[in-house]
Amino acid sequence: MRSVWVILLTAFVAASGAAEQASQGLLVTAAWLDGHLHDANIVLLHIGDKDEFQKQHIPGAQYLALPDISAPHNMTDNSLMLELPPVAQLQEAFETRGISSDSRIVVYFGKDTVSTATRVIWTLNYVGLGDRTSLLDGGMPAWRAAGYPLTSDVKTPARGRLMPQLHPEILADAKYVAGHLHQPSIALIDVRLARDYAGEETPRSMGRRGHIPGASNLPIEMMTDDQARLKPASALGELLRGAGVKPGSQVVSYCYIGQRATVIWFVARLLGYDAKMYDGSWDEWSKRSDLAVDGPAAKQQP
Repeated sequence: MRSVWVILLTAFVAASGAAEQASQGLLVTAAWLDGHLHDANIVLLHIGDKDEFQKQHIPGAQYLALPDISAPHNMTDNSLMLELPPVAQLQEAFETRGISSDSRIVVYFGKDTVSTATRVIWTLNYVGLGDRTSLLDGGMPAWRAAGYPLTSDVKTPARGRLMPQLHPEILADAKYVAGHLHQPSIALIDVRLARDYAGEETPRSMGRRGHIPGASNLPIEMMTDDQARLKPASALGELLRGAGVKPGSQVVSYCYIGQRATVIWFVARLLGYDAKMYDGSWDEWSKRSDLAVDGPAAKQQP
């Protein structure tokens, strides 16, 4: 009997270790990055204000702006903001920053919010680099607080060689969302601020007020602590369960334009859920009269 318990305990420890390693692959600490900063295949991406990057950044980091990996947006033609561009544009943006198919990539934000970094991670997942990409928990503020070095030196990397392997399964479009409303296996999460979810406020450019029918509300501000670090896995899991996520659920998130929603997508992945992000988000849904809207102020026009 004792040998059976030993076997079970060993299996449990091994499973726990595997889960910890999986989490470590998606989310890394400043201490981990310091120990791997000079690995031959590592690429750091700094997301945020370019002037701040030029003043100070983590040694070896390359600057990347969200417009570099987004389709052009023109207010006059009613195009959507922050949409995925053609694959060739993504390949150019990543290769010129030294990214190859075998790179180990760490993405961090300067002093912006974590959603800028997770949008980049979501895009890297789309081109097939999801298992090679991590978020620096707490971004550059966490690196600075730990006393690790910063620099103003900007080095031009050797061009990478990336062979995109697309993963469209992480992307939800309006047709997918509309076709899966109120399905028990789908947890649809609106990550906008509560007042926008309720239809009390919405920017005029966003069309109608309210939310997608059946969506629960979980603003991303609840996912991080006051130092912009993700909360512990137990707390994150409780938040998702409160938003209707059950074992085996597919998590589909949306926000204003497809940036904030990538935080929920990342957290869902971190906790082992299948996840999609609706790229068009409220920017698209609210403007289409053929798509239903729910909420107290749903029929009002801004």
